[in-house]
Amino acid sequence: MATAFESIAQGLREAIAVSEGEAIPANVYRPEEIDVGQLRRSLGLTQADFAVKFCISLGTLRHWERGDRKPHGPALALLHVVAKEPQAVLRALS
Repeated sequence: MATAFESIAQGLREAIAVSEGEAIPANVYRPEEIDVGQLRRSLGLTQADFAVKFCISLGTLRHWERGDRKPHGPALALLHVVAKEPQAVLRALS
């Protein structure tokens, strides 16, 4: 019980510190950038096929491949899963 209480108390102290503008240390995970064009080519897909299969706007895909924009957030996470387990993603999206 003491461990749970201490954990909750620590969380409250951190919440108060943040609300007062203090910076608190935090672990942040940022996935590595990914070469979308290389990923697509490794799967043997055209831009149109890749976009359709993985629910990505064709325009967005083209921007990523040209380097005008970079995938971030959930899109970057999806691309990392596609890179490791493309068939699992295709099964999940079908």
